[in-house]
Amino acid sequence: MSQIDVNSVLSQMRQLSLQTKPAEQSFTAAATDTPDFAGLLKQSISSVADRQVDAGREAASFERGDAGADLGRTMVAVQKADLSLNALTQVRNKLVDAYNNIMNMPV
Repeated sequence: MSQIDVNSVLSQMRQLSLQTKPAEQSFTAAATDTPDFAGLLKQSISSVADRQVDAGREAASFERGDAGADLGRTMVAVQKADLSLNALTQVRNKLVDAYNNIMNMPV
């Protein structure tokens, strides 16, 4: 299994966050020049959850034999959901490691 570059994932999450913010929120973020980590994390988790729901819908549609269901599209949706969940898990693991390192630092 290949390693996931956490910095790349975080930069992509930041770019998506900037694209989806309403005009007034992006104005306040630009004025302070500090990214809202809690909002970014919440949006990332929401995005992963949305991909999981979409993959579930595609799979259920294919299992029912709906006319518009396509095996290729279903497999791509499932793989995207799996990949996004794995990336989120890796980011979580890195955050926990960083927290543990900070907590173990001598005062």
